[in-house]
Amino acid sequence: MTTLIITADDYAQSAAIDTGILNLVGMGRVTAFSCLTLSTRWPEAATRITQQIKQSADIGLHLDFTQYTQPLKHGLAALILKTKFRLLDESAIRHAIKAQLDAFEQALGMAPDYIDGHQHVHQLPQIRKVLIQELMARYPTRLPWLRIAVPPLADGVKGMIIRWLGASTLQELASLNGVRYTNTLLGVYGFDVDALAYQSKLDGWIQAANAIHRPVAVMCHPAEGTSFTDATDPILTARLHEYAALSSPQFATLIARHNVSLSRGSSAALDE
Repeated sequence: MTTLIITADDYAQSAAIDTGILNLVGMGRVTAFSCLTLSTRWPEAATRITQQIKQSADIGLHLDFTQYTQPLKHGLAALILKTKFRLLDESAIRHAIKAQLDAFEQALGMAPDYIDGHQHVHQLPQIRKVLIQELMARYPTRLPWLRIAVPPLADGVKGMIIRWLGASTLQELASLNGVRYTNTLLGVYGFDVDALAYQSKLDGWIQAANAIHRPVAVMCHPAEGTSFTDATDPILTARLHEYAALSSPQFATLIARHNVSLSRGSSAALDE
C-alpha cells in the first residue's frame, strides 16, 4: 500500500487558510501542515493548534525568506540570484532561521515535526547549508524530517525550476547528516483549475505515487472561504477549489480506489 503524506502550506497566513487546514486535519484528509511563524497572525493562529491537532498531524515550519522575513526579505528571483552567487550574509541567514524556529517552539512548546520552504527556499544554496547546521545543533536527538521538492518530470517547466533550486544537493546534505526526508513532491500545478479539475489532478498524482513505492509528499494550499476572504491572496480562488476537492466525498473514494494510506511523515518509512 502506497503511503501519502498530504502536506498543507501557509498556516498562519490568513484565517481562511488556518480554518481550511484545521478542518481537513479533523477530517483526516491533511496529515501534515507547515507554519509561517513570522506572520503577525502566528501567535493567534498557534492557539488554534490543540493537543488533538498535534496528535492528528505533523506540524512543521514553513521556512520563509520571501514574505515576512525582515531585514532579509527578498523577492524570489532576487533571493535565487543572491544565494546562487553566495552573496547573502550567512550569519543573517542563521539569525532568520533561529527566529522562525524560536517562534515555533515558544508558541507550541515543541520542536517542528518537519521543515519545508515557502516557495521551496529551504533548497537554495547558503540557506540549505545553514538550515542543516542549525537542525543538527538544535535537535541532535530528534531531527525534524525534510520535505525535499523533486516534482516528476511530467510537471514541466515549473517542476524543473523547483528541482533546480537545489533539491539534489539538499538530499545529499540530509543523507550525510542522517536527516530523514521525502524526495518526490506531488501537487505542483499552475493554480489555474476549478475543483473538479483539481480532483482529476489528485487522481493523477495518486496514480503517480503508486508507481514510486515509497512514502510520497503531496503539497496543497487549501482555504475555507464561507466565512473568510483575503482579497490580497493571489491564489485564493485556487485555495478554495483545493479545499472543496479535498473535503469532498469523492476524495475519500479516490483514496480507497487507489488503495493508498494517508500518514504523518514522522510515522512513515522515509529516506535517510
